[in-house]
Amino acid sequence: MKKQTFSEKCYNILRKVPRGKVTTYKEIANALGTKAYRAVGNAMNKNPYAHAISPEAIRNRHSGIRGNSKRTNGFFLVACHRVVKSNGELGGFASGIKNKIKILKKEGVLVKRGKVQNFENVLYKFNNS
Repeated sequence: MKKQTFSEKCYNILRKVPRGKVTTYKEIANALGTKAYRAVGNAMNKNPYAHAISPEAIRNRHSGIRGNSKRTNGFFLVACHRVVKSNGELGGFASGIKNKIKILKKEGVLVKRGKVQNFENVLYKFNNS
């Protein structure tokens, strides 16, 4: 069995964050037992699983049929847009902050002046952090 890279470990942790919730770079690092918050941010920036993907693409993955990965009404394999700074500020996003806000809004997360509103209520914490 191939050993997971740090980035793959980050993505596996992030997959636990449900729609409508956010987590932080620090929460992910803590869940991995490290203080490498910036390394988590770098992994999110290079996320190869970040594009919106349709439910049909997921179902057809195993049958060899390729789904339309450009559908925006699908979901994300690894939703890096759900990762924010520990103070609720948005942090970066590979396709731009405006896109991050738009996606979070679609999921019911309110953003005002670059910060997640009701941050403590929408913050997802991992069991071991």
